[in-house]
Amino acid sequence: MAILRFKALELADTRQPLPVFTSAERRSDNFGKNVFNLDAMRANMPGEYFKKLQNAIKQGAAVERSVADAVAAAMKTWAMAKGATHYTHWFQPLTGSTAEKHDSFFDLNSDGRPIENFKGSALVQQEPDASSFPNGGIRNTFEARGYTAWDPTSPAFIIETAGAKTLCIPTIFVAYTGEALDYKAPLLKSLAALEKAAVDVCQYFDKDVQRVNTTLGIEQEYFLVDKALFNARPDLVLTGRTLFGHAPAKGQQLEDHYFGSIPSRVHAFMLDFEEEANKLGIPLRTRHNEVAPNQFECAPTFEDANLAVDHNQLLMDIMDRVAEKHDLKVLLHEKPFAGVNGSGKHNNWAMSTDTGVNLLAPGRKPKENLQFLTFFVNVIKAVHTHGALLRASIASASNDHRLGANEAPPAIMSVFVGSMLDSVLDELERTAKVPLDKGDNIYLKLGIDKIPAILLDNTDRNRTSPFAFTGNKFELRAVGSSANCSSAMTTLNAVVADQLIEFKKSVDELIEQGKKKEVAIVDVLRDYVISSKAIRFEGNGYSQEWEDEAARRGLPNVRTTPQALDALVTADAEALFARHGIFSTVELHARHEILLEEYIKKIQIEGRTMGDLAINHIIPTAVAYQTKLIENVRGLRELGLDDEHSQVTVDTIKAISRHISTIKTEVDAMTNSRKVANKLEDTHARAIAYCDTVKAHFDTIRRSTDKLELMVADEDWPLVKYRELLFRH
Repeated sequence: MAILRFKALELADTRQPLPVFTSAERRSDNFGKNVFNLDAMRANMPGEYFKKLQNAIKQGAAVERSVADAVAAAMKTWAMAKGATHYTHWFQPLTGSTAEKHDSFFDLNSDGRPIENFKGSALVQQEPDASSFPNGGIRNTFEARGYTAWDPTSPAFIIETAGAKTLCIPTIFVAYTGEALDYKAPLLKSLAALEKAAVDVCQYFDKDVQRVNTTLGIEQEYFLVDKALFNARPDLVLTGRTLFGHAPAKGQQLEDHYFGSIPSRVHAFMLDFEEEANKLGIPLRTRHNEVAPNQFECAPTFEDANLAVDHNQLLMDIMDRVAEKHDLKVLLHEKPFAGVNGSGKHNNWAMSTDTGVNLLAPGRKPKENLQFLTFFVNVIKAVHTHGALLRASIASASNDHRLGANEAPPAIMSVFVGSMLDSVLDELERTAKVPLDKGDNIYLKLGIDKIPAILLDNTDRNRTSPFAFTGNKFELRAVGSSANCSSAMTTLNAVVADQLIEFKKSVDELIEQGKKKEVAIVDVLRDYVISSKAIRFEGNGYSQEWEDEAARRGLPNVRTTPQALDALVTADAEALFARHGIFSTVELHARHEILLEEYIKKIQIEGRTMGDLAINHIIPTAVAYQTKLIENVRGLRELGLDDEHSQVTVDTIKAISRHISTIKTEVDAMTNSRKVANKLEDTHARAIAYCDTVKAHFDTIRRSTDKLELMVADEDWPLVKYRELLFRH
């Protein structure tokens, strides 16, 4: 292993930036060139069918068979003109990654003659084998049938891999019996539920509003390491994170990497993957160094939420493939290195109307600000009521390592609104019950017209808040960097939709009692401001003081995934998702089972990898080095030197023995804990056991291993060190 380490370092040091050639002077010239977008549809489809398709998409209606046939013919013509030979239904199963099964356009007709064929039936639906994908008990292993169904709201695109081009058609994935087996289907249902609820509330303010679109901008953080160094770390290869590694003398404490000059080799990689993303219509606008060494971020322009999630899943795949060309590896694990920042995926979420209004942006007029406050307060109320569900939506074994650590929000769900808006809500709480006489300006008396038009610039940002208002949107910062954002967005959409429905019901009841509409709205909002006040926090979410304060406020601090996931299967959660047709009880319990199994498997893999490295690499290395020291002591004594000259070496030998003993004892205990846990038939109990007993040994094993790294001669140490992983570009 030590030989492998130094060969990897030697190879990494010879790398040079690859030249990147762009095929157009302006990025806009190539934007979406490999996407079957509106322009491509218009150019390849008869006008009659193009209009029918667009109307079906806008109305959320099913696409007629004749229209599907026309779309399929146009897609085939367009894709083959670009060199595509195959097509696939591109879907997002509950594995966390994307999936595809390629079929060729090539076929034989009834006369046995070769033709290129792609019908509407193949576009609309396919039948991949569903038996090997996670299903949480919905299907038996011998029941293989599942269906992928075309999502016409997300355009098809062409992916090129190893010179072969494939037409990819975004789809949902469901079981033969109809249950969702993917992330996209529930997301689409939640978007529809939120739109209906938001439109109904918008009617209080503007009767012209017919559609509300949920927008999303996803900031993606990631680490980059040289491929040779990555391959020389079995823990990185198998688990995505370093299970061992002593902190280097320099980490991120100088913060000199943040927004610094992008290393040339990394810059070449960024240019390359941005070019590929651009062709696929992913509107990347931002790139920069993050705080930790070798950590970076990219961010797109806001898009429709469904498309934004598809683009983020596609982006992660593009980054990984392009990194291979540059002899780099992208690390999307939430905490690949101890002692420096982890990586998140900040979800910037908002709602906008078909009349061009961002419902989370304050306006210049009091009426506009009442509408803003209505949606703003309802979102806060939803997060307060369903904070446990939101926490469950971002729970994973890898995110557990990050939440509450450097530059990451804590596991406590709270909302940051900024001092200006905090004072506005306090004002609303104090003054909403002032008596109103006929002819009074309700907005003036209630303080609503005091919201300044420049509020967008008056809202600070709080890195320690898991859910922060940032001027014209909310930023859910707690989502992990490797996650599919659909999970968190489905939950957020659902709880906000539910809250808006409850709000409208309460306002309508007051109006029926004779209250003026604006007064009824403000009365309900005031009640919400008071009842959800505990969720608002403006301070340092990392502090112990906040943990103590949150406990006093009754806010849960659920630190681990198995406990967090319990929120998915409560009676309230089942009723909420069922009300909006997003999850049935069967689907919800299946997802709970799948997520627990995923947690178990990830901790199991980490434990096995840790045991293998410790027993087969670390301990033998330490013993070999200890033998060298023993020979040194023996040589000193043979020379007639007294014990005083060898005492330091003897102390080191004893310290190495203690750490070897600790590692061996803890690995054995961890292995036994795993054996006990594996015998538990109940998945929840097994996940709890892995969390509380198996994982409990990790830190002790790591602590002794990292101490040995400081003792053993550098030339003998088998694992690539942090200083080499973090500071080689």
